[in-house]
Amino acid sequence: MTQATESKQRGIQLSQTALRQVKLLQEKQGKDLCLRVGVRQGGCSGMSYTMDFEDPSKIGDHDDIFDYDGFKIVCDRKSLLYLYGLMLDYSDSLIGGGFQFTNPNANATCGCGKSFGV
Repeated sequence: MTQATESKQRGIQLSQTALRQVKLLQEKQGKDLCLRVGVRQGGCSGMSYTMDFEDPSKIGDHDDIFDYDGFKIVCDRKSLLYLYGLMLDYSDSLIGGGFQFTNPNANATCGCGKSFGV
């Protein structure tokens, strides 16, 4: 089995605005957590994005790790096939605000921006 790899070349991109927001959310959790990003079947367009904080002890051999100045984003390799090159951004706009996913692998994207098709 291969060990989880920490990548200098980031397969998942994170804007400075999104980085500030996830660090703020992490601080509210009161723990040293990483951000797990992935995909699952479902959503309007066939696949939907998943994103949640996770204890670093749960990082497995099947995960890639992307470091942003000490903050880690984790993605399982199966999901990374669909997410490689993803740009995660954040907006605090009243309409359309929140995290936004810009996925170069998506052929179709739902109007809500939370699901996609390949």
